[in-house]
Amino acid sequence: MSSNATSAGRPISARELLPDAEARTKLRRIRHFKDLTTRFMVSTAGYGVVISLALIFVFLFTEIVPLLRGANLGEPVSYQVPGTDAPTLHIVSERYQEAAVRFAEDGTVSFFDPTDGRDLMEQVIDFEGGQVVSHANAEPRTRIVAFGLDNGRVALAEHDYDLTYPDDVRLVTPKLGYPVEDSIITIDDQGQPLNVIGVQRGDPGIGIVAYTADGRLLLTRFTSQRSFMTGETEFVPSQYELPAPPAAPTRILLDITMRNLLIGDAQGFLHYYDISNPEQAVLRDSRQVIEGVGNSVTAMEFLLGTVSIIVGGSDGSVAQYFLVRDEGNVGRITRIREFDQHPGAITSIFPEYSRKGFVVGDAAGHVGVHYGTSASTLLIKRVSDHPLQSVAVTPRNNGMLWTDGTGQIHYASLWNRHPESSIKSLWRKVWYEGRSSRDYVWQSSSATDEFEPKFSLIPLSVGTLKAAFYAMLFAMPLAIFGAIYTAYFMSPKMRGLVKPTIEVMEALPTVILGFLAGLWMAPFVENHLPAVFSVLLLLPLFMLGTAWLWGSLPRSIRYLVPPGWEAAILIPLVLFTGWLCVTLSPLIEVWFFDGSMRQWFTDVGITYDQRNALVVGIAMGFAVIPTIFSIAEDAVFNVPKHLTQGSLALGATPWQTVIGVVLLTASPGIFSAVMIGFGRAVGETMIVLMATGNSPVVNFNIFEGMRTLSANIAVEMPEAAVGSTHYRLLFLAALVLFGFTFILNTIAEVVRQRLRAKYSSL
Repeated sequence: MSSNATSAGRPISARELLPDAEARTKLRRIRHFKDLTTRFMVSTAGYGVVISLALIFVFLFTEIVPLLRGANLGEPVSYQVPGTDAPTLHIVSERYQEAAVRFAEDGTVSFFDPTDGRDLMEQVIDFEGGQVVSHANAEPRTRIVAFGLDNGRVALAEHDYDLTYPDDVRLVTPKLGYPVEDSIITIDDQGQPLNVIGVQRGDPGIGIVAYTADGRLLLTRFTSQRSFMTGETEFVPSQYELPAPPAAPTRILLDITMRNLLIGDAQGFLHYYDISNPEQAVLRDSRQVIEGVGNSVTAMEFLLGTVSIIVGGSDGSVAQYFLVRDEGNVGRITRIREFDQHPGAITSIFPEYSRKGFVVGDAAGHVGVHYGTSASTLLIKRVSDHPLQSVAVTPRNNGMLWTDGTGQIHYASLWNRHPESSIKSLWRKVWYEGRSSRDYVWQSSSATDEFEPKFSLIPLSVGTLKAAFYAMLFAMPLAIFGAIYTAYFMSPKMRGLVKPTIEVMEALPTVILGFLAGLWMAPFVENHLPAVFSVLLLLPLFMLGTAWLWGSLPRSIRYLVPPGWEAAILIPLVLFTGWLCVTLSPLIEVWFFDGSMRQWFTDVGITYDQRNALVVGIAMGFAVIPTIFSIAEDAVFNVPKHLTQGSLALGATPWQTVIGVVLLTASPGIFSAVMIGFGRAVGETMIVLMATGNSPVVNFNIFEGMRTLSANIAVEMPEAAVGSTHYRLLFLAALVLFGFTFILNTIAEVVRQRLRAKYSSL
């Protein structure tokens, strides 16, 4: 039978088997449609990835933008001062801005609506024939105001508010009270005028410090005692005379512990008294805080918590100080930071109620909004043609009141939501309260209301790089050398077992690795530190020794193992070495480390944490190894065979071929594998969250923990108030992490393309 097809007894030619012109045209149209569809889908997917990344960036940036805004003061509302025409000594508002209070020099206390000046209530403090010569207020949260009189007495008052909800409508009812039983308190039995006074309420009770006209410094403390029988609290007074200051004071401050007294004087000096034992009060330190002849301290206030002091001078300078202990454990007045200078002498300083910020008024009619921790001057704005007498910020930091001696009170809304963040506070060392020097610190919350949030991103960024570095230090040699051996030297059958096994490791949830690292590996490493270092030292030596012995054996014995299966011989060696090192670990500790290697580290000054970078490096290394191994192995295996065969044909050994041909050709793929693995390590969350201890420290000590950007976001985002500075800074941390990975991937792609172009001619 003929092999050619026939039709009706007639052979069919090859031309007749081909499709006709119409069919070919239809096939071309179908192929063209498929090409266009495929190109469109691939292009759409690529653009979709780019657009998605751009949208992620835009979303993160929109959450961060408010951090970049400064303070803004709204259009002021002015109205006649309520009550009498006597000079205003102090004004302050309650938190809802539905009531404010004005203390006048004649003792009139007027409560009014701060938004429109509507009168709410008026009451008069009876000075019992005395005249006001000085006044002071305690920390704003205490609501205490004191008036120093010309007869050696002090009038002490406290403004407060009752909050009720009749008919589900908030009602704020102001009231005036007295912190102690007597509203008028005798400070100086000699009846001298109290030219300057300071008052404070703290846990020990209430303290009043007064400087008399004849140059004496007097301290009166009211210690609170609760009656066991009635449950009522009464204040027991005690009086002391303190060492006189070197010059006449202009401002006196007493902290809430009643242990530290700060006095500013007319010569520009700030003096610190230790009054922890009032009977033996000591002037510990004096420092000139206002430079220049004739300049003086014109205003001075504590920030929230009464640790930091804000000093304003007659030259318009504003600076922050607090006590820093020296080598002898003695507090020294230390200048921490300066703020932008005001055009006029500082006349009033008012601290914020819940943050380390403050507002300032000056003699040129300007108000300033500043923040301590971030060293930020957020706003300086002229609001009057007259010197400002007093300024105040509302408890929620969203409004401001001021008086300027014109018989009016001025109110304006204030936008100042995120003063804590600045380039200095985020990326530079900051001198925080209670610390002896500047440092990088992340500590977003605490149990006390006076806490100073610390938002340095340096510890988180360093922790991220530290975790990735040690993970790569562990994973990269194992993954790359394993990939080279598997792809080039291992037999196909063994490769078919090894490669899928390692790639399956990537499917293991990282939370499992973190769980094992934190609860099993960390204690194991701590209890067997000599074993860890012994493995690092002995395993390579044993492997080299085994290789030398294997090469020394007769060929008849070596040929018993099929080519490419030699690596199987090392499996029992690795297991034996690990067992041997763990067994000898207690003996090594006894022989060389006095029974405890961890204690030996401590004795030589090396900090050791149970959950540390060593544990994280091993655990995260196992998570990164499959990624690097898989990509690098494919790159090595796909090196064209004619290159390796040509090298071998020219007399090169297999190892010479690997080094001179295979690695160069596969270098773009190997580099990509390393950079992808590094990006994977930078973004890892669960392992570092569970195995590091989450301590935000700035060092690369392998025996200490760290906190990474991703772990910090996972830990703190659920507890951050939406829209708060903390909340937005976590988005900034996410943007920094996004930037890390983006930059790493971009560098990796650029280097990969250059390597590919360089070795593509091989």
